[in-house]
Amino acid sequence: MATPPPKECAVCGRTITWRKKWERDWENVRYCSDRCRSRKAQVRDDPLEQLILDVLATRAREATVCPSEVARAAGEEGWRERMEPVREAARRLVARGELDILQGGRVVDPSTVRGPIRLRLRR
Repeated sequence: MATPPPKECAVCGRTITWRKKWERDWENVRYCSDRCRSRKAQVRDDPLEQLILDVLATRAREATVCPSEVARAAGEEGWRERMEPVREAARRLVARGELDILQGGRVVDPSTVRGPIRLRLRR
């Protein structure tokens, strides 16, 4: 059997690669970890995706934004706690083909990137 193509996690947008133990159940695999399975895609994350697109829409076409700008746009109080949900929303937008995640001016793999990133609408 040929290895099936990777999938995106329904919650965080990270890449899920095929494993032999999932051979019979690969079409039902939706989450990359127990943490994501317990959270599932929550309705509260969809406004963050829209907020990312709204913030980018106010900028020039090639402009980028920091995830912290989006977290602050959602409200000054508690913006640091919103950083990981914003990054997760950005990874889901990348999986849908609407966004690029950049680091050092280059497009990077959203599943493996660590450290500061910028968000840009896909060209």
